[in-house]
Amino acid sequence: MNIVTTGFVDGVEAQSESLGFDPAVVYVPHPIQNRTKAEIEAIADQAFAKVMALLQSS
Repeated sequence: MNIVTTGFVDGVEAQSESLGFDPAVVYVPHPIQNRTKAEIEAIADQAFAKVMALLQSS
């Protein structure tokens, strides 16, 4: 499973197509590096349910 920012959607799709592999991906807002601790925690909280659902489905 991968957690990727929305800035890399095209890259993930291109790589997936070239490899013939459909990875489990959870996208989070881009960019990440200039976020405050509170913002990162909010993003993580929002992604948590999706991450857990993908982990439980594998």
